[in-house]
Amino acid sequence: MVIDSILDSIKQQLGIGLDDTSFDKELVLHINGALMVMTQLGVGPDEGFRITGTNETWAQFLGDRTDLELVKSDVFLRVKLIFDPPTNSFLVNAINDQIKENDWRIEVWHEPGTHIKPDPDSESSDE
Repeated sequence: MVIDSILDSIKQQLGIGLDDTSFDKELVLHINGALMVMTQLGVGPDEGFRITGTNETWAQFLGDRTDLELVKSDVFLRVKLIFDPPTNSFLVNAINDQIKENDWRIEVWHEPGTHIKPDPDSESSDE
């Protein structure tokens, strides 16, 4: 089952039941922090993006772009490190290394100074 809700997809990857809302406030906080980093890397709406619960979706943040799936992985890894970090330092280092690589790949995917917007046609209306 593919879940488009940002919160629900992160909960699922963390092994939290979708009906368990006991961690939602904490997860929303961490997800919003990770989405801010994605915005700084040039992904998503220019003005930024935040979630408040289960209503906000990856499609709202990324549009229908299939070349940005790495963003979902990066957001998950960032949330996992804060919310449920591994006890093994080697695993923590491996996750940090993966985040660094993901960030680099996301950053070089577009030209410096440009922003990867959720709607690829939105740039044509600015010209």
